Formats: sequence, C-alpha cells, structure tokens
Amino acid sequence: MKLLEYQSKALLLEAGLPVPDSIHVINADEVPDALNKVTFTEGVVKAQAFTGGRGKAGGIKRYSTPEEAKKYASEIIGMQLVTHQTGSEGVKVHSALIEKAGNAINEFYLAVLLDRAKVSPLIMISPEGGVDIEEVAEKTPDRILRLYPQYGKPLRDELKTQAADFLGLKNELKNQLGDILQKLYDVYLQRDATMIEINPLALTNENKLQLLDCKFDIDDNAVYRQKNSGGDPNAEKTEAEIEASTYGMSYISLDGNIGCMVNGAGLAMATMDSIKHNGGEPANFLDVGGSATEEAVTKAFEIISGDSNVACILVNIFGGIMKCDTIANGIIAAVKSSGLKMPLVVRLEGTNVDIGKKIINESGLNIISADNLDDAARKAVSLTKK
Repeated sequence: MKLLEYQSKALLLEAGLPVPDSIHVINADEVPDALNKVTFTEGVVKAQAFTGGRGKAGGIKRYSTPEEAKKYASEIIGMQLVTHQTGSEGVKVHSALIEKAGNAINEFYLAVLLDRAKVSPLIMISPEGGVDIEEVAEKTPDRILRLYPQYGKPLRDELKTQAADFLGLKNELKNQLGDILQKLYDVYLQRDATMIEINPLALTNENKLQLLDCKFDIDDNAVYRQKNSGGDPNAEKTEAEIEASTYGMSYISLDGNIGCMVNGAGLAMATMDSIKHNGGEPANFLDVGGSATEEAVTKAFEIISGDSNVACILVNIFGGIMKCDTIANGIIAAVKSSGLKMPLVVRLEGTNVDIGKKIINESGLNIISADNLDDAARKAVSLTKK
C-alpha cells in the first residue's frame, strides 16, 4: 500500500521528524481558509499523486501570495499529471499539499528499504539528493552508501557516524542526522514499511536538516495492522481490480486481447507465457483462487468480457480439491448466467478430467476444449487471428 506525500509526512511528524509545515486541501476553494491556519506566507502547492517527477510535469508550483496559491491549486487539482513514470495517460490529481517553501543550501538522499537478497533492512544514503537515485547508481555508484542495521535493535553509533562522514556533516548536523536516522528506522519497523524514501533531505540556510519529500510504501500483507496509517489499499486499483478482490480474486488488466482465467498465480503466469510464446498477447492476469465458486467464476467472466479489447477467453484450471467435473459444471453455469458471447477455450487438468471434458464438449455452448496448456494457448491465439 502506497501513501501519498501528505499521509507520509503526517506519520513522520507524529514520530518527531523535521518536516515542513503544511496543510492538505482537496479543492481550490479550501485554500483561503487553509492559509489562515498556517503561519507561513510563501510556499509551494504540490500535486498529491503516486509518481515522481511532479515538478518537471507542472505538479509543483511556488507561490508568494494567497491569490497565487488558490490559482495554482485550481490548476493542479483535477489535472492529468503526466511524468516519466506514468506514461502518456498520466494520473489524475485529486488533492494538493500546501507547504512552507524550503530554503535548501544542500540536498541529500536518504531511504530505508528492504534488501530482499540479504533479507535485511537497508539504509541508503547519497550526497546526490533531488535526482533519480537510479541515475546515481548507474553513473556514480560510489556516491551511494549502503548500511545494514540490525533488525529490531537501535542503530549503532558507528553506523550513524559512518553516515554523517559520508555526507560531510559534523558537530550539530551529525547529531541531527543520527536522530533522523533512528526515528526514520523506527517508523520503518513500526509501520511495516517496505520503503521510506526521503528525496531530498535538505540542509536549510538555518543549519537544520529537513525532510522535504517522502515516498512511503507499506507491506500489503500488513495492511490490516496499519489501517490508521491514512493510506487506502485500493488507491491505485481500477474498479475491476477492486471488484475482483471482493470475490477473493486477483486481477490486473494488460494490453492484449486474450482474456485469462486461471486458478493459482504460478499457473496464471505460465498461461500468460504460453500465450506470448504462441504469438498472442494476454489481456489480463486473473487468479480465481483454489476454490472459486460459481458466483466468482461468473463475476470473472463479466470482468474479463468488460474489457473491449478481449476477443477470446482462455480458462486454465487445475482440479485438485475441486474436481474437474464440478469445475466444468460451474463454468457452463457461469457462461449461461453471464451471457458470454465470445469464444471460450477451456483446459482442465486433475481429478475427473475426462468427465469434465465430456461435460464441456456436450454443453452445446461455444466452448472449445483443449488437451494441455500449449494446445489451449495455440487455439486461443488462432481465434484472435481470424
């Protein structure tokens, strides 16, 4: 689950970390009253969206008067923000953060994230703040320091010193950095985060370190523990993805024209690979789970056929706990219930597979039975080529 910047900074502020004064608004008409609640007179209006590069795309604008703040908020809220991360369609901006303007004289990069290869938290630090860390890693990898703290224990003084020395911070700034590192690491652990990225961590002209921007990701498996984080697990999902999840299914829309309905994530990936191998393009990833009900299968057909690009649906089901004849009857009932008109290729494997195939072949519906996954993929691709 991703948090927007204003949600992230609320958690950081709660933990005692130095973030700029700010206030969140969801429409431009709120701006005058919002500005009466803050102490700063000049600031920035920042689009709240799950993407980097907002400034270059016109999603961050500096203002010096209340009139400018309202004007920029009206331009930003509701805009389709197109960045190098979003692609040509961009993302819709639904709100803005009005924040006190920073006076940075230097910018650093700081992140706490999960190193999956080492199965360990990782603190990444760089003096090259304000730019894409991927670019720094590629061109000047020596400008990135990687530190591995002990899980669940306070950060060692040696680690804090190493970080400060790498950034050239001494005396009071060294102490500030050490305090920020410890508090940020505590938030990372307490909030089940997979990443907290601060870019930039700014050194202001008041000789203070301040967290000017933040990306915050919470482990999806821990969302039930983090319901008070302010984040929305469905924030980046489409309506179809949300609807599928209510039936216990995992659905992701893709760009192809062959709809996929499969039980099991691994089998779903193999199905998509087989479609590609045979010259086709999958239209979606859809895992109906190991014990999908007739109601869920019916909903799956509705979701897949709701994509106007889909010309054919491939069903690939392994009958383990649920027998193939039960699955076949469920598919037929679901096809009739949903009024599905497009061609349907079905591959069944597992217990009572012969009975299941017989049921499908004698159904009288536009259902094509396949012997194996490769056969199913070839048949589905051929139907889309006609």
